[in-house]
Amino acid sequence: MLNVGIQPHMLICRCDRPIPDGERRKIALFCNVRPEAVVPALDIGTIYGVPISYHEAGMDREVLRHFSLPHDVPPDLSRWRHIVEIVNAPEGQVTIAVVGKYTNLLDSYKSLAEALAHGGIANRVKVILDWVDSEVFEQPGAVARLDGVHGILVPGGFGERGTEGKIEAVRFARERRVPFLGICFGMQMAVIEAARNLLGLSSASSTEFGPCKTPVVGLLTEWARGNEIERRAAQGDLGGTMRLGVYPALLAEDSLVRNIYGGSALIEERHRHRYEVNGHYKDELEAAGLHFSGMSPDGVLPEVVEYPNHPWFIGVQYHPELKSKPFAPHPLFASFIGAAVKQSRLV
Repeated sequence: MLNVGIQPHMLICRCDRPIPDGERRKIALFCNVRPEAVVPALDIGTIYGVPISYHEAGMDREVLRHFSLPHDVPPDLSRWRHIVEIVNAPEGQVTIAVVGKYTNLLDSYKSLAEALAHGGIANRVKVILDWVDSEVFEQPGAVARLDGVHGILVPGGFGERGTEGKIEAVRFARERRVPFLGICFGMQMAVIEAARNLLGLSSASSTEFGPCKTPVVGLLTEWARGNEIERRAAQGDLGGTMRLGVYPALLAEDSLVRNIYGGSALIEERHRHRYEVNGHYKDELEAAGLHFSGMSPDGVLPEVVEYPNHPWFIGVQYHPELKSKPFAPHPLFASFIGAAVKQSRLV
């Protein structure tokens, strides 16, 4: 490091045990830093304990001292300690089945896993994630694999592989009254499941998988007509075919989702998808029991669906996990895990 002209001001040393003072002084001597600037980064049980661990090792004081800032008043780490307390001593636990197609690469669902953990923190419970490859459910009777879980989540994804398994997981959640959260692609699978099994439209599918007789999901350009397309094109809403970024949604009065958002009629959430639920099937699906409780402000694009007669069943076209924080769990995840806690008392 020194031989290439890099002179550090501080060293963060990963370690699985405390560094003796003598060893810290030796490291400092060879690297030309103050002994107090050799900061041990000890292995800890939860990532939420990192700020506490670094403070106890003196890192924050060294940073402040380096910039000649006041460093004698200790920081308030009470909210971090509160989170660590819940993580280390939960009042219970729930099992959530995450039915996806990338379960062999869990980093694909990192933000989702963290948001579920945040929901656990909000309810003072540990969330056990049961990662299930959706293709498993394409075998007869395999859906029994979900017996005993306290909640089912079908996340986003692209492509046809594993979709029939996701639809079976949705059907299991609907019929067995297990709390369900569908995100983006997961909402689309919930709509297809309703079209097939409640409306009797056996050919219902998405044009993402190719031409189909009953396209309940498709590109906006495939099912919207006339002024809707022209207006959205003029506004830039059809850039490529991807709806990307923050978009508003209006939530229906007296809906579960509006109650979860604290009664807010208008929300803004982040999107990342190309295909939309076909609004032309809205009336038929609502007559069958699937309520479209969130729509774009112009009433064209479905944003949220739910079953009013189900304990907790919500599908959203957006990605709420991207706005969740440990100190401020996204309300959908907090409510979903709360419903799973109630389910755990029934199983």
